[in-house]
Amino acid sequence: MTEFSCCKLEIFIPESHLSVLQQALREVDAGHIGSYDSCLSYSPVTSCWRPLSGSQPYLGEVGALSTEPELKVEVTCRVERLEQTLAAVKAVHPYEELVINVIPLYQVGI
Repeated sequence: MTEFSCCKLEIFIPESHLSVLQQALREVDAGHIGSYDSCLSYSPVTSCWRPLSGSQPYLGEVGALSTEPELKVEVTCRVERLEQTLAAVKAVHPYEELVINVIPLYQVGI
């Protein structure tokens, strides 16, 4: 079985929070590839959700379907720093329930 040393995080976040997310990722050295740091990409997406009873949504209203523009931020992370990186993202992310996909990477920066 192959052990992965790096993973990719896909983080969905409002555009208003991109700069604080970039700073948080830089502070934990996410996005460090070879002789470069602060490497990430982002693209606009449209996300949908419906806050359920008991939730406290950052955007939208309980019981109503929301459709909002967001950014999908993609950044690499060393597996041994994953928990620290996730904690850094959670500290600056405004949502009650975050969407962060963690994907193992076979190779990075070839």
